[in-house]
Amino acid sequence: MRKILWSTAFAAIVSLTLSLVGSVQPSEAMIIYPWCAHYGGRDAGGAPSCGSTTFAQCMATVSGMQGYCAKNPWYVEPAPTATKRTRKRTPG
Repeated sequence: MRKILWSTAFAAIVSLTLSLVGSVQPSEAMIIYPWCAHYGGRDAGGAPSCGSTTFAQCMATVSGMQGYCAKNPWYVEPAPTATKRTRKRTPG
């Protein structure tokens, strides 16, 4: 009786583990924006807010608080997408 109980428990654990492993999905990539807003001037310290897509947006974020904007050192421009080449037909 004990052997049947252990084998049933083992089968349940294996089944649960396989169902959990089968449902794992890869995480999505983090979006990194090109501009960082630094608040309070160059010597104030603190963490920057790197969520601006344009320089103008970044400057609007820090306006009125003696902040500045700088390029995000972790930003990598997206690779250009491949375009399909077409041949020109020559009359002939």
